[in-house]
Amino acid sequence: MKTQHQRSQAIDVLRGLTVALMIMVNMPGTPATTYAPFLHAEWHGLTLTDLVFPTFMFVVGTALSFTLEKYEGMGEAAVLKKIFTRTALIFLCGFLMYWYPFFSTEGGSLTVLPLSGTRIFGVLQRIALGYCAGSLILHYWKEKGALVFAVLALLGYWAVMYGFGDYTLAGNAQRKLDLLVLGEAHMYHGEGIAFDPEGILSTLPSIVNVVAGYFAGRLVRRLGASYETVAKLAMSGAVLTVLALCWSSVFPLNKKLWTSSYTLITIAIDLFTLSLLLYVIDMLGKRGWTYFFEVFGRNTLFIYLFSEVVATTFFLFKIGDLNVFDWIYLNLFRPWAGAYNGTLLWAVVYMLGCWLVGYVLDRQKIYIKL
Repeated sequence: MKTQHQRSQAIDVLRGLTVALMIMVNMPGTPATTYAPFLHAEWHGLTLTDLVFPTFMFVVGTALSFTLEKYEGMGEAAVLKKIFTRTALIFLCGFLMYWYPFFSTEGGSLTVLPLSGTRIFGVLQRIALGYCAGSLILHYWKEKGALVFAVLALLGYWAVMYGFGDYTLAGNAQRKLDLLVLGEAHMYHGEGIAFDPEGILSTLPSIVNVVAGYFAGRLVRRLGASYETVAKLAMSGAVLTVLALCWSSVFPLNKKLWTSSYTLITIAIDLFTLSLLLYVIDMLGKRGWTYFFEVFGRNTLFIYLFSEVVATTFFLFKIGDLNVFDWIYLNLFRPWAGAYNGTLLWAVVYMLGCWLVGYVLDRQKIYIKL
């Protein structure tokens, strides 16, 4: 049995698997020729892609089950400094990622891209806020308080979404709050109108994914890789699945709104996945395939940030009438692999390129922590 301070290889693999899949779904050759599982649901519903981000939040929570205990002996001021510094760094990286490349050459002159049109919230920003809130809740309210928070957050979010809007793209309460507080210019516009899937209000239920990850990590640390651990994780997942499916009849599964039913079903799937990985890796000892994902898991946030910045850079430069990203797909992959297979293959190759960066860092024992 593992001691209280040993890390589970299964958790590290889950983290790496999440990053690998996140890079793939973010970098298709073109969404128009992407296989359905690698696209988000248009609105209500659930696809493989819709599981990636909540799993990222979940593994942030599993990491907290290791780090918070270390924080406790540091003193109150040091704990808060650690939490707020890391939160600020991750949030800032996310904000700068959306502001990048910072300058424009339109009109023949170099000008700074205005902050007035830069998106404020996003993936890394939500991770930062989820980490911060989860850390503070567990630090001050402990585990019982965290459970109470989770229940109240999911019920409260449902009440606000029901009472102050509907569940449509244009009329939901999340969009109304973001328009009021952030303004249209600072929101995501990929849905055709100003609507931010990582906005203010839906951050609340996403914190529950972090809290759930913490409890899963604590269970693994306490009981180790055992049949009891696997059974408890799987049974918890089964209970949450039933609750999520029942709740979805009145509050639909929706990633972009991060509905409470969506929160529960994604936690359930993460619990099932973790229990399976624990059984295969830690109990059966089948580890020959795990290193690939461990590379992603050792520089998680850096590799994700690297993948986004490089892709943005590809979009900035052109070969003929095409940006570099599209040119590579249309000229090197689509002609011989076909539209859909070429799209998938380009996403896989791009992900492998990011893995090589992580591999070099791992071989040099370089671990970049935000």
